[in-house]
Amino acid sequence: MRERIQLVLKFLFLVFLIAIVVFIWESLPIISGYAAKVACSGIFVAGRQPNQVLRQDLASFPANLASCTVDLQDSSVTASVLGLASRKAIYRWKLGATLVSNGVSEESLREQHIPRWAAPVVNTDTIDWPMGDRVGAMRTNGIAFDEGGKGLTDIDTVQLQAALGLAFGEGGAPVTGTRAVLIVYHGRLIFERYAPGFDRHTRLLGWSMTKGITNALIGILAGQHKLNIEEPAPVAEWAIDERRDITLANLLHMNSGLRWWEFYGGPSDATQMLFKEADMGGYAMRRLPRHAPGTVFNYSSGTANILSSIIRKAAGEDDYYHFPYQQLFEKTGMYSAVMELDANGTFVGSSYCYATARDWTRFGLLYLHDGMFNGQRVLPEGWVRWTVSGEGYGALWWLNRGPVEGRRHPELPADCFSSEGYEGQYTWVIPSRDVVIVRLAMEHGNKLSPDTFVPQVLRALR
Repeated sequence: MRERIQLVLKFLFLVFLIAIVVFIWESLPIISGYAAKVACSGIFVAGRQPNQVLRQDLASFPANLASCTVDLQDSSVTASVLGLASRKAIYRWKLGATLVSNGVSEESLREQHIPRWAAPVVNTDTIDWPMGDRVGAMRTNGIAFDEGGKGLTDIDTVQLQAALGLAFGEGGAPVTGTRAVLIVYHGRLIFERYAPGFDRHTRLLGWSMTKGITNALIGILAGQHKLNIEEPAPVAEWAIDERRDITLANLLHMNSGLRWWEFYGGPSDATQMLFKEADMGGYAMRRLPRHAPGTVFNYSSGTANILSSIIRKAAGEDDYYHFPYQQLFEKTGMYSAVMELDANGTFVGSSYCYATARDWTRFGLLYLHDGMFNGQRVLPEGWVRWTVSGEGYGALWWLNRGPVEGRRHPELPADCFSSEGYEGQYTWVIPSRDVVIVRLAMEHGNKLSPDTFVPQVLRALR
């Protein structure tokens, strides 16, 4: 009996050991892929110094296990872990950084013929906010003053400065990796501040705030009658099985019923897709159903990339690569925005949009004003209202409606809705207070509490 127990224990230990080895082995290309992609985008899209990117963006475990080689000549970053699982990300002008991924070689990636959008030459410093960058106010420590140098009368500057101390780790507050905070109140940019090494020209990664942009692109196509959100999603592979009943609305609300594991601490559906797959939307489309559509909420970056693949088909190959720039970014003054591609040539609608903090703020203003920007309708009438209807989660935007005890953020107004991303990216839109608050960061686990920060900002606004 004793020998049998020992044999069983040895067997279990062996199984456990094998599981650990498999987990580590599967994790290595994800770690190196993450490091290569983040570094490549940070250096060549955001325009930051290589040493700064490697030191700041890859500082936490397990990304700090990766060693990176930056090649400024061919605009690439190669990363590996202890010399294993080498991964390479390449930068292509106006297309951003893309990982060399399963089934697509570096050569074929570089040979892809993808049209670049010829953006108009605009001197935004000569155009008034929000379409341009002329804000017409002096600033002391980031807080706006009127033309005469006096404080704005509807802002408690002392209270506001205390609130911003929370974000920037001042006055004894913990350091949370904040890189930028902007606040627009009654249409005015009343606060703008950056961490050292960042400024209003620095493109910053929105991570899952990119999903909000995917929502906008779907809305534009719906307004053009190229998509119907209540109809089954136009995915050919689903027409022959039970997935045929999944609608675009189900995908937007993340209740498609498809199996998906959104986890970033190791191998998962999300990390496999983002850091190993060439066709991210195709990978997500192959997930099997687990629940009936419309019955269970399950947050899924895969869903957003399915939508991005649908956008590609609906917009048409001839117009697809111009579509977000021509139909959204130009109309909202978001001239810095860069939507990055997967190796299959599809925008990564879940995660990979870079833009300046001001441009992320402009995007929030678009939703604050019901899809209008600078007097022009950009999103169909009623689209924003539909997007933020319901409780908990709307159409790729987080909501705060419902009983106080059940809200995600009980200290925030009920009408607050937000676009949120990994590592502490936030765009809070609060219609009842006519305010947009944007915070961009690299938290490395040191989280800023929205329930503490946002209410303190609101208390400063009279």
